[in-house]
Amino acid sequence: MREELAGADGFGVDAVDVTVPSVSRMYDHYLGGKDNYAVDREAVAALDRKVPGTRALALDNRSFLRRVVHVLSQEYGVRQFIDHGSGLPTQDNVHQVAQRVNGGARVVYVDNDPIVLAHGRALLEENARTAVIRADMRDTDAIFDSPEVGRLIDRGEPVALLFVSVMHCLPDSSDPAALVERVMARVPSGSFIVLNQLVSLDAETREFVTDFMGRSTQGQWGRVREPHEVAGYFAGLDVIDPGLVEITGWRPDSDLRCRHADDVWFEYGGVARKR
Repeated sequence: MREELAGADGFGVDAVDVTVPSVSRMYDHYLGGKDNYAVDREAVAALDRKVPGTRALALDNRSFLRRVVHVLSQEYGVRQFIDHGSGLPTQDNVHQVAQRVNGGARVVYVDNDPIVLAHGRALLEENARTAVIRADMRDTDAIFDSPEVGRLIDRGEPVALLFVSVMHCLPDSSDPAALVERVMARVPSGSFIVLNQLVSLDAETREFVTDFMGRSTQGQWGRVREPHEVAGYFAGLDVIDPGLVEITGWRPDSDLRCRHADDVWFEYGGVARKR
């Protein structure tokens, strides 16, 4: 079964296969959104039966994103962001957080899910300093050569590149480390990368989740990794305080934290600056 979506301009964006779970729509369900289907909710329920607490991971991840964008905007003066694998619009999107600090902040959202394109364009059509493009986040040339990036991103000014909870969607064959090198080569000194992904110290958990998500999404998944593998993505960059951590420990709003690095799986990463 496929469902045709209309874009903000009234034309069809693409047909969505609602028989296959989508990572973006599963995440939307975890956050309490409504842009998901029964197949996504069923996949969420099956995953939770084996590894409970996944919704808390999604909520922690969203909180991390808000904190990162606020800190980069407020403390480092970042005024432009490219959000790779942005997912479906929800509360406190990147442009909303950044533009509360600086009304002139500019944001480009990138995702390859047609439902993200349709809903994203509808949400952002009245905000001239934002855009959403449909592209594979691995296709750096297509992203940086797009008209939207050309319109909104000043190549001479530092930019924050966001890869928030998306690297686990990339298989090893896509070489995530090489992706980081490509995108950082396209931005000036002083730019930032924000990157975190699902990790586990338990081999059985890594194997189960990787296999389950790979089968459920028909290959639209990568791998749950180990913390040291994520750390390798930051080679040659200056990681800012507090370093690479379980994300609830990245400049928390309070001392009350929901998750700890001894949980069976968790989100791990941080923020680094190009020299």
